Amino acid sequence: MPAAEFTSYYGRPVLKPPVWTWEIAAYLFTGGLAAGSSVLAAGAQVTGRPALRRVGRVAALAGVVASGVLLVADLGRPARFHHMLRVVKPTSPMSVGTWILSVFGPAAGVAAVAEVVPWLPDRGVSGVGRRVVPPVGHAAGWVAAVTAPALATYTGVLLADTAVPSWHEAYPELPVIFAGSALASGAGVGLVAAPSGESGPARRMAVAGAALELVGAHRVETRLGLLSEPYRSGVAGRLLRAARVLTVLGAVGAVAGRRSRVVSVVSGVALLAASVATRFGVFHAGVVSARDPRYTVVPQRQRLARRVAGAGSGS
Repeated sequence: MPAAEFTSYYGRPVLKPPVWTWEIAAYLFTGGLAAGSSVLAAGAQVTGRPALRRVGRVAALAGVVASGVLLVADLGRPARFHHMLRVVKPTSPMSVGTWILSVFGPAAGVAAVAEVVPWLPDRGVSGVGRRVVPPVGHAAGWVAAVTAPALATYTGVLLADTAVPSWHEAYPELPVIFAGSALASGAGVGLVAAPSGESGPARRMAVAGAALELVGAHRVETRLGLLSEPYRSGVAGRLLRAARVLTVLGAVGAVAGRRSRVVSVVSGVALLAASVATRFGVFHAGVVSARDPRYTVVPQRQRLARRVAGAGSGS
């Protein structure tokens, strides 16, 4: 007898596929970009690199503003975001994420404005003017940087908290992937926009982010059994393969391009493109796994069979 092919009731999905549109996939990227840029700015502050710090803080504000626009666009009605602030629910990644954005956004805004507003110059002994950032700007930058890791990873927790099979099963890896992608994209901004002489922290962050992202992506493509298929095939597979190539090129270029402005810019663009491809690839993989009932039912049967076998061996 030939092996039976899996079918569901009238071929319909067991789960309702996510109703999220491309705005949410883009939101995953812009939120990570904001977080990574804020961490980059903090590193620049510690190491005394004002131009890199300014780039990071301005990019963080741009990323969080874009995130707000994309999130409201997906919600359909701006008032819905306001309604989410009526409660605090620690068990809900969406509720926690709303409050993370509410803390990070104003802090990133104050830090960026403090960087770009033409404050009176400080004339030292030499009489040479230089821009002075008020203490409130630095304090706000640190608030944003402390909040940034939560902003970078909560979206991975949010996806894994759904019933979408390939997202739910990847709950250990998605926050790692998103953290690495956030660091890589923030580093990409620094490599593109900051002077080469101040880009040391961005180069180190690019390597760290690339390592996290590549390790996490490899695990979701190999560890999940059947549920790894959506990450390897179709649109998601093509996007994630492109992301892997771009991430490697960006990290290698970040290390090799210390003395070349052109190489640094190309590396930064590659890292940003890789981050976009990663977020959209993960998004598409989840949608595919929800639409095909095989990814819901077959793993359930396998888990049931393991439990039965374990109970039988225990008795």
